[in-house]
Amino acid sequence: MVRPYEYTAASKKKRIRKDGIMALAQKINDDLKAAMKAGDKTRLETLRMVRAQIIEFEKKGLDRPMNEDDEMSILVSAVKKRNESIEQFKAAGRTELVEQETKELKIIFEYLPKQLSQEEAEAIIVKVIQESGASSLKEMGKVMPLAMKELKGKIDSKIISEIVKQKLEKYNG
Repeated sequence: MVRPYEYTAASKKKRIRKDGIMALAQKINDDLKAAMKAGDKTRLETLRMVRAQIIEFEKKGLDRPMNEDDEMSILVSAVKKRNESIEQFKAAGRTELVEQETKELKIIFEYLPKQLSQEEAEAIIVKVIQESGASSLKEMGKVMPLAMKELKGKIDSKIISEIVKQKLEKYNG
């Protein structure tokens, strides 16, 4: 019987994807250890939160290992929560909490792909619209999944939606 505090030989192995990149869970665990040693409280708490989401995903009972899309979803939802909290704290005038959430947001962004500028995102969205053959705002439902697939984690989904709507309105007008 394996007790919760004991580790099996399999759990000690580093999880590395086929493309040679270290899996998010392993990278978080390694960085968590480094944050503990360095005494970086903000980083430690943020990474613990991300690790908790990863563990929650793994315990969902899906009969497959976590893939890159799942990792991205976890990080994107963490970013979304931080952004919503920042907005609420700003409205309430809680500047110290805004600063704390902003620090956590920066830490989470370290694990996401490089964020695109609005111009770069627009170029990709125009290409997606052309490839999909969409020509009116009514076809936004056709374009959005394709655009999200291309840009997920690289730019906020609200911005993607706004750009798609703006570009399709131009085609319509």
